Amino acid sequence: MMYNENQQHNILKGYNMLLYFAGTMIIYEPSEECITDFWRNGIVKNLPISSSNPNFVKASNQLRDSCIDKNFCGKLLHEDYIRLFAVKETSLAPPFESFYNRNGHITSNQQPASVMEFYNSYGWKSKFNGKINDDHLAVELLFLTRLIDKYMDLDDPACQIEMRMEIRRFIDLHLLPWISEWNSKVQLHSNTLCFKGIGTLILACVEDIYSLFDQNSSTIFSLENLKN
Repeated sequence: MMYNENQQHNILKGYNMLLYFAGTMIIYEPSEECITDFWRNGIVKNLPISSSNPNFVKASNQLRDSCIDKNFCGKLLHEDYIRLFAVKETSLAPPFESFYNRNGHITSNQQPASVMEFYNSYGWKSKFNGKINDDHLAVELLFLTRLIDKYMDLDDPACQIEMRMEIRRFIDLHLLPWISEWNSKVQLHSNTLCFKGIGTLILACVEDIYSLFDQNSSTIFSLENLKN
């Protein structure tokens, strides 16, 4: 069954929203405003899309059960953020591609090109440029959302096919080789279901987007991804 362009775009916008939320949580210290917006108002407990991906189901459950005690949620999130992500040299789950490359978790005959080369090929510069390393996971996720936005702006079918290939190439080179290992560290060291859920959600969204843009996939833009 084919779905119209608006339905396809709604699915992609839902994934972009989740990637932006998750990226924000690993690049900024959690603020009281963040806790209010995302947890006390119930946003993370009612995600805009659904998926049969086991990691997505797991993330949804983790986030639904997270931050039960609203009085201590902010304190616990802050402590977890500091332990997991804040200081590159001592982080328990460093959100940097180069960390996993350097430590031998990425295995290939040829090391991937710098992610900055991919950014430059699109004339893209992160708003964090000069402040945060270009290979920070949140920056890479932000760039991925920009590629998806660019895809949604295209009208020509040939250009859309090319952009789908580019999105998969970026994910294949700069996300899939290491985010599973990163998420394993988050699951091991996080003291809160909040960050465990965010780690699993990032992995699930990247996996789903990679599958959605597969030319040979029969599940491209399935309406199971849209919530009623």
